[in-house]
Amino acid sequence: MLLWVGLGNPEPRMLRNRHNIGFMALDVIAERHGFGPWRQRFKGLIAEGVIGGARILALKPLTYMNESGESVVPAAAFYKIVPPAITVFHDDLDLAPGRLRLKRGGGAAGHNGLRSLDRLLGTEDYWRVRLGIGHPGDKTRVLSHVLGDFGREDEVWLVPLLAAIAEAAPLLASGQGEAFMTKVALLRQEQG
Repeated sequence: MLLWVGLGNPEPRMLRNRHNIGFMALDVIAERHGFGPWRQRFKGLIAEGVIGGARILALKPLTYMNESGESVVPAAAFYKIVPPAITVFHDDLDLAPGRLRLKRGGGAAGHNGLRSLDRLLGTEDYWRVRLGIGHPGDKTRVLSHVLGDFGREDEVWLVPLLAAIAEAAPLLASGQGEAFMTKVALLRQEQG
């Protein structure tokens, strides 16, 4: 079993925040691949499904971003999922809007959700799907940027990106990370 985690904040008024792109990615994946209904467990919402023959547990922590590990660690422990079988979908300021990068391990780069996971998992040895939201240009505007909603102008790249991630998810589930990134990029080009 694989554990796919979307990072975000649980309040309804925050659903469209840039910080919640991880939640958005999991929602589109779960819908596209016919996952079971979301239910509350492990201080989060979980849904189960199969993608490309791999059993996936999708988890959206409801602990707020800064305490994401408090949801992920008990879920991973219950299902005996080791860190290399965990993939975290999260926003990334250092990538241009609509860009995607997959990497295993590495530092938190100032991301409090990743920092919580690193601290409570005791390792950085999990996969990260970094979803670019762009940088506001001034570090004093970072908080309002990540906690701000996506605008209509963002829909031109956000909707196609999420659709491409869901379409390419079988490659990610089968451990073909490079092929996953390539397919997302190609699908995005086709979409215009």
